[in-house]
Amino acid sequence: MNGFEKRTEEKKKKILEAAFELMNGDTDAGNITMEEIAKHANVGKATLFKYFGSKDNLIHEVFQDFINRLITDAKNIMAENKPFEETLIALSQNKIGLLDKISHPFYMRMMDFFTKKDEDGLSLIMQKFDEVNYGMMLDLFHRGRKEGKVDLKYSDEFLILYFQTVVEGISKPHIYEKIAPYTEEWTEMLIKGIAPKKD
Repeated sequence: MNGFEKRTEEKKKKILEAAFELMNGDTDAGNITMEEIAKHANVGKATLFKYFGSKDNLIHEVFQDFINRLITDAKNIMAENKPFEETLIALSQNKIGLLDKISHPFYMRMMDFFTKKDEDGLSLIMQKFDEVNYGMMLDLFHRGRKEGKVDLKYSDEFLILYFQTVVEGISKPHIYEKIAPYTEEWTEMLIKGIAPKKD
């Protein structure tokens, strides 16, 4: 990356951070103006349009950036190669930590954005799951099997389908409105549910 590209990336990051701060405040994201975002980011309004094209695109980029942070953190946790249960709990705690940093209106708007379906009937959240989490979750389940924490009778296909079902379920508005406070509980249930049965 040359100096110009680096400055461009830094400026985009600054704008995304400023937009996130405003969107995560008390104001409804729909009521925030490009002027307010530009002022908060200390850039010209024309710069916002140059990098993002429209207010909708900028708002969507803020949501994507938040999810990308979750994914990056998850990859870093996986790279630590800790035991299965410890890793799954760390992934959940990271998610809880990030969710604690956002307001309820921001969370609801973000989930509304990520649960919209495309032409194939796939939500954005499921597309992200397929892109990134598929391989990562398989690695985690394989680790769990080696440690005797995941029952060998469950195939890779079943485990992934099970996880996709959980993700798809969470992407229903009447579920995601209520699920955030229970992340620890459903992680615990997941661990117990796929564990080998004790004789």
